[in-house]
Amino acid sequence: MLTLTVAVVAAIAAVSVWLSQRESSGDQSVSANLPAAAAAAGPTARQAGGTGAVTELDKTFLVKVRQAGLWEIPAARLAQTHASSEAIKRAGMHMLDGHSKLDQLVREDSEALSAPIPDQATPEQQGWVDQLKDVRGRAFDQLFVDLLRASHGKVFITIGEVRATTKNALIRRLATQTNNTVQDHMDVLEDTGLVKDATLDDVASTIPK
Repeated sequence: MLTLTVAVVAAIAAVSVWLSQRESSGDQSVSANLPAAAAAAGPTARQAGGTGAVTELDKTFLVKVRQAGLWEIPAARLAQTHASSEAIKRAGMHMLDGHSKLDQLVREDSEALSAPIPDQATPEQQGWVDQLKDVRGRAFDQLFVDLLRASHGKVFITIGEVRATTKNALIRRLATQTNNTVQDHMDVLEDTGLVKDATLDDVASTIPK
């Protein structure tokens, strides 16, 4: 009886060890086939280089966003000292805030996409800032609205084209943010009551037929 009992206990122990090893092996096999948490999450759009081809239009858009900030930020600062209307000063503050954020974003995207952007506004844009420096009061108010509403209206057309066609995730995000910013700026400029039909006609003349 003692011999039989010992044999049974030994057999049970052997089966337990075998089952334990099988479960451990199964766990390791399943674990080996499961992706790590970081891998499962995947790279961000920025880490993946923007995820999607960058077209010439996309590159042009990056340049336009950068150049817009390079002249509109100085123009918005002038509004705080040269304008006679609180509505103009308010519009200027919206532009300072909006273009400061866009400028940070476009510089980050430019680096991530290896798409160079300028460090200076165009000569025409620099000329607009110079014009604004030379006027004060109501003359400044009207010139500010004329220049800024025309500029925002024209770039708004490009934003829509880029947002509708780009295959790149970073460009798509930038276009969405730029669209929201430019819409806000057009709204505050129109709130001044100084937007002229001639300015809107000028914008309309740039729309491809």
